[in-house]
Amino acid sequence: MAKRTKTALFKAQIPNAETPMDKTSRVVREMVNEEAEQRQIKNARLRKTRLERDAPTPSEACPPKPVKKR
Repeated sequence: MAKRTKTALFKAQIPNAETPMDKTSRVVREMVNEEAEQRQIKNARLRKTRLERDAPTPSEACPPKPVKKR
């Protein structure tokens, strides 16, 4: 039986060169991710502004109840 060594069991994989299609896919994926991140930031900003605008002011929140005189 042959003696097993690390080099025989675990062969190092040679990294493949990046093909033009891989390069294009990588660049497009980066662009799409960047656009999505910018869109999320914009949506968060707009949501915060809308919630602040629609929030009731202290006078609207709890109007004083009329006091009944006896």
